[in-house]
Amino acid sequence: MKSAKPNLGQLLILGFDGAEISPRLASLLTRIQPGGVILFTRNIKTPQQTWQLLRDCQKSVSTCLFTCVDLEGGTVDRFRDVLGAAPAAAEVFATENENLFRKHGQIIGENCRALGFNVDFAPVLDLAFPASRKILSSRAVSANSTEVVCYARQFLAGLKKSKVLGCGKHFPGLGEGTLDSHRALPVIDKPLKTLSKEDLLPYRELRAQMPMVMVAHAAYPRVTKDRTPASISKLWITDILRNRIGYRNLIVSDDLEMGGVLSTAPIGKAAVEHIHAGGDLLLVCHRAEHVLQAYEALLQTAERDARFAGLAAAACRRVLTFKKRFAKIMRPAPRPSPPLVEKLTRQLWEFSEQVRLEVLDREETERLLRARRLRA
Repeated sequence: MKSAKPNLGQLLILGFDGAEISPRLASLLTRIQPGGVILFTRNIKTPQQTWQLLRDCQKSVSTCLFTCVDLEGGTVDRFRDVLGAAPAAAEVFATENENLFRKHGQIIGENCRALGFNVDFAPVLDLAFPASRKILSSRAVSANSTEVVCYARQFLAGLKKSKVLGCGKHFPGLGEGTLDSHRALPVIDKPLKTLSKEDLLPYRELRAQMPMVMVAHAAYPRVTKDRTPASISKLWITDILRNRIGYRNLIVSDDLEMGGVLSTAPIGKAAVEHIHAGGDLLLVCHRAEHVLQAYEALLQTAERDARFAGLAAAACRRVLTFKKRFAKIMRPAPRPSPPLVEKLTRQLWEFSEQVRLEVLDREETERLLRARRLRA
């Protein structure tokens, strides 16, 4: 007796427009049966509406969904208009207080959990080199790999305490990138030996703590000998991340609608190549036609290519096994009550003030020490 074909929709995490489920979206979800959905500011109007939208998405899908959001604080903050602004990673890092690093993850995790999310695509592990300062800004905490590990380890622990899955990004590192991968392909001319000592160190150190790793749409020609984006590179995903670093959890592409990957491959081919390279999950964050193109490309390639079918089936098994392993986290929290929302908003404001005051105290202390040295 033949085993049932795997549902390749499990490999997709999709985004969409609108703050409530539409017949068209319900039909898309029913047809594809995706592994997850991702919401953005355009979808998030109130805490209760957001929770209901995610529950309505789940009603169309038979397996538990990854309910995902990008919530780092600072410039990447999807809850700013519904709960208040969260401090940026660099602002929290400037306190040099590991308890606040963990509290940052915990508060962000509690906010995610209350609104119905079980995955936060954070923290950023990119190094804060001068080359990428205009692009990454306060999203990156330090140019020192060990300091990045210190912040990220605590942030991930905070997310875990709040029952939210984190994701390290953007492997293998955008710290030397001078272009925004949303619009174009960053080409990072750095040898593997240097990347390994600097950019890859957080992935080695945190490999057991990260439920997911997101792979960047950036090229590293001194490693791959061409301009293939890491997100569709077997050398990066299988040979280095899986085999050399030893990462065993889920690998997700950055959004396949971004210019960094579309400049090298149409979306259907990019979807296939990410799975070919050893990835597990595909982000397609905006247009329904792109979601369908990616899904159809997976189906058609699996029909005609037995090797690809085997890789896709293995990725589906990894996704489903992962969901079973984290079944408690995958269960939704209750609808957020007005008192809970008020508590979360107050807690977020108090934390932001704590961070601000601690940074001011450190700056004042450093100013006094400099003045004392000058007088000595």
